[in-house]
Amino acid sequence: MAMRTCPNPGLLTKSEIYQQPSCWLDTAERVAARKAKGLDLSGRIYLTGAGSSAHAATAVAASWPGSTAIPSTDLLLQGLPDASNGALLISIARSGDSPESAAVIAKLQRESPSVRHLALTCNAEGHLAHWPGVDVIVLDPRTNDRSLAMTSSFSNLLLAGVCLGNGESVSSSLAAICERAATCLPRLEETARSMAAITTERIAILAPQALTGVAREASLKVLELSGGRVVTMCETYLGLRHGPLSYLREDTVTLCFVSVDERARLYEADLLAELREKRLGRLVGIIPAGAPADLFDEVVPALASELEDSLRGPFEILFAQLLAYHLSLRLGLDPDNPSPDGVIHRVVQGVRIHR
Repeated sequence: MAMRTCPNPGLLTKSEIYQQPSCWLDTAERVAARKAKGLDLSGRIYLTGAGSSAHAATAVAASWPGSTAIPSTDLLLQGLPDASNGALLISIARSGDSPESAAVIAKLQRESPSVRHLALTCNAEGHLAHWPGVDVIVLDPRTNDRSLAMTSSFSNLLLAGVCLGNGESVSSSLAAICERAATCLPRLEETARSMAAITTERIAILAPQALTGVAREASLKVLELSGGRVVTMCETYLGLRHGPLSYLREDTVTLCFVSVDERARLYEADLLAELREKRLGRLVGIIPAGAPADLFDEVVPALASELEDSLRGPFEILFAQLLAYHLSLRLGLDPDNPSPDGVIHRVVQGVRIHR
C-alpha cells in the first residue's frame, strides 16, 4: 500500500462532489437563458468529447432522439459521417484545452465549413471558449474541477446537454432533485465508504441501455481514482451473459443502476436472480422509489426516480463518484492526484496532431 504524502488527500475532489447539487440549477438556467436568446438546434445533431466528456456525450445522446455521439478521438481520424448542410457539432469539454477538441473543430471548419459548432465548457479561459466560429455556453466556474478526475464538471456538462435537447422534461423536477441530493450525500458517502472497505481488485457496473454512458463514466472514475489498481467492467444487464459474466467473482462489488421502467426491471431481476444463484457478485443497487430491493446486498436510493432513465445520469453518478473517491483513499492515494507518477494528467498530454 502506498504511503500518503498529501496532508489533506482528496480535499478538492470531495468538495467538488459535494458541490454538485448547488450547481445544477445554475447550469439549467444558463442553458435556458442561452436558448431564450435564440439557438439553432435544428438539423443533424452530433455530440463529441474525449474521456469523461465522451461518456457525457453518449449519455446526452441517449436523452436526445436523433442525435449521435462520437468521441472526438474518433472524429479526429474519421470526420463526421454526415457533414451535410445544417449539421451541428456540440463539443463537450471541461477545460476546452485538450488537443483533440481544437483539432477536430479546425479539421471540420477546413473540410466541412457548412457544419455549425456549439461548445459546452466549464472553462471561460480555455481555447474552446474563444475559438472563432464556435458558439459557446460556459458553465459556473465552480464546475471547472481542479482535481484530476472529472466529477462536478461531468454531471454539469451532462445536465447542460440534457437541458439543450430535453430541458422541459427536467425543469419541473430539478429543484426537488437538488434538495434531495444535498440531503442524501452524507448517507451516500457512508455507504460508499463501507463498500470501498470490502472491495478487492475488481468492480462490475451494470446499467440499462439509456444509462450506459453513465456506467462507462462510473467505470472510468474507479479506474482513474484507484490509479488502475481496481479494474472495472461495465455492461448492460442482458449483455452480461454473453461472455462478460466470466468477469464476476463471489466478492466482486457489482454496482447496479436499476431502471425506472417496470418491463426493463423484469429482465434486470432475472439476471440478478441468476447472479444470486451462481453466487456471483456482491450486489449494490441504485434503486428507484418503489422498485424491489430484495435481490441486493446493499441498497442506494436513486436521486431522480421521477425521471426517465435517459435523464437520470447527472444525478445518479454521485454514488459512483463517492465510491471511487473512497477506494482511492483506502489504497493510500490522493484522489485529487491519483496518478503522482504522471501516467495521466488533468488535461491530456502527448497528443501530436497530424494533418
